Amino acid sequence: MDFLELIKNRYSCRSFSDKPVEKEKLEKILEAGRVAPTGRNYQSQRILVLQDPKKLEQLSQCTTYGWNAPVIMIVCYDKNISWKRKFDGKDGGTMDASIVATHMMLEIESLGLGTTWIGSFDPNKIREVYNIPEHYEVVALLPVGYKSANSVPSSLHEKRNTLEEMVFWDSMD
Repeated sequence: MDFLELIKNRYSCRSFSDKPVEKEKLEKILEAGRVAPTGRNYQSQRILVLQDPKKLEQLSQCTTYGWNAPVIMIVCYDKNISWKRKFDGKDGGTMDASIVATHMMLEIESLGLGTTWIGSFDPNKIREVYNIPEHYEVVALLPVGYKSANSVPSSLHEKRNTLEEMVFWDSMD
């Protein structure tokens, strides 16, 4: 499958089977995140992988989402080492962690698994429940697992703006 086909086929999976995810597949997903580009190559990404049923159960204290996925990856970045833009001090860690998460999501799809980006969570509760240091910023939660038999894309999956609505050439006037 070529890349464009892969990204067009990928959808936000919100229904997972109870089949465990093989360690080899998890390692490939994490490797995709490891090799993702980051600002100045500072590599501030930090990923907590939850597989233990008790740890996964605690997620309900932090978000209403998770869909009983057998694995949850908490994608963070270390604010102490992330790249900062010199012009205004903007922290590039959120961008870096987002690039890392996107690379991982695409590898998840390529391995025949499902995921979605969970952005609705209580970061302070996640920090407390999972003992995440204050200098780590939580950016996203990625549920990972095999798609259930009834998993389907959202009805909005193929609704996209046209290139003409999105792209400006040489000027935004």
